[in-house]
Amino acid sequence: MKHLHTVLDSLAEGNIATSSVEVKVYQTSFAEYQNDTLVMVNDQKDKWILAVGDGSLYHDLNGSEEQANKKVCPLSHENRLVLNRYFDYTVPKAFGTEIATMGLGDRLGNASPGHIETIKGHEIKPILAQQSIRELTLTNRTMEDILDAAAFAVFQEGYKDGYGADGDHIKEEKDIEYALSIGISFLTLDCSEQIRNDMEAASTEMVQSEYQGLPEKTKAYYKEHYFDKQFDVNGLEVHYNQLEVMKNALLYGEALDYTEHVYKTYILNAGREIDFEISIDETETVTSPAAHFFVANELKRRGVHVTSLAPRFCGEFQKGIDYIGDITQFEKELKEHATIAEFLGYKLSIHSGSDKFSVFPIIGKYTNGVLHIKTAGTNWLEAVRVIADTNPDLYRRMHVHALERFDEALKYYHVTPDLDSILPLENVADKKLTEYMDNDAARQLFHVTYGILLTAEDTQGNFLFKDEFFRTLNENEDVYRQALVKHIGKHVELLGL
Repeated sequence: MKHLHTVLDSLAEGNIATSSVEVKVYQTSFAEYQNDTLVMVNDQKDKWILAVGDGSLYHDLNGSEEQANKKVCPLSHENRLVLNRYFDYTVPKAFGTEIATMGLGDRLGNASPGHIETIKGHEIKPILAQQSIRELTLTNRTMEDILDAAAFAVFQEGYKDGYGADGDHIKEEKDIEYALSIGISFLTLDCSEQIRNDMEAASTEMVQSEYQGLPEKTKAYYKEHYFDKQFDVNGLEVHYNQLEVMKNALLYGEALDYTEHVYKTYILNAGREIDFEISIDETETVTSPAAHFFVANELKRRGVHVTSLAPRFCGEFQKGIDYIGDITQFEKELKEHATIAEFLGYKLSIHSGSDKFSVFPIIGKYTNGVLHIKTAGTNWLEAVRVIADTNPDLYRRMHVHALERFDEALKYYHVTPDLDSILPLENVADKKLTEYMDNDAARQLFHVTYGILLTAEDTQGNFLFKDEFFRTLNENEDVYRQALVKHIGKHVELLGL
């Protein structure tokens, strides 16, 4: 703690102390409010906010007053709320439909500084806080945890250009209400439970029979607006025969009703701007361009204004690896999806967008650089790469555990790695361990076992890997940061942003 006193003394004298072996000072975090001065530091174990002054900001911060008017404050939830009150740039905001946004999905709570450095100078806004309920559950984190981490990263970097926070893939109303109540600026509504996947392979007779069971008013509506109708969508002709309308009505009808309910109950009454995204991608049913237009046109007719919409594209967007499928077909359909989104006034959203390098130039071209793209697990994989490089023994233990528990992880994710293609650990020298993160199967092995690895405990209740994992990353903070700048930067460049 005495080393922190040196920095406090320097801060009180109006200087930002330079970093030392004992304490790293984040110069970019220096902030003033009236007569109070703050700076963030890292003492090799934890990060702290050092405060000097005697004003309202100083007194509102919770911390240990080491000397008169000098305080050492933890990066606590309460102190994040204090920063939000005094520094607007630490509060997440909505960005609307006119600029690209990138969901960066920091599963660990320490990747956002690298993300901020990556997007600076690009026509893109970062959605720093983005974790699904599934990811939060698997890592034993909360929405407030991810909001805290994002705000402290923004403060550390002195980043004042705006960031967002996504309540990602939320399904239940209680979670929607909670996410909005704590300040998220972006809501991704996951409609997968309202989509009838059984309709995709249903026979004509089944579709017709099910459709006849709909209310007469509903059937009359679809007959008037869609039966044998053709739409000109910026030169793209979209037409429907009666069977296609019946199938789409059954497939997406409940999802449309739910989306309308959520929008009119929660989004319109949030009291602030919210980026509202609709996800129809977490299903087995590929969203054809005609189905996409049907859903989006219906939302517009119902007065539901979405910021972005995520279809289920052809091919496979599996976690942590490049696109699997026919790229020619993907380009044809992506162009049509992008045309529909532009016509109806929202951004096309790409989910599981990490590492889809072969199709990024296509996506960037047809969206004209205005899109939303979600990444998440690839940041975790870059952290694993750093572990392999700097703590090979820890990597080896994690690798063995991941293989042993892989089948358990498949309950939560669809991936199809050939585990036999992963070289046995005993055949790989320490200096070659990072090459596992260049192998598709090993990437997917680690991608889906993150929750298992971060929560694994021994018989005494001690973490098997987590504490050592975070300690290693903290000791190699700049290495991890630059790994993210390189890797996420490749995404941004290939998207043409």
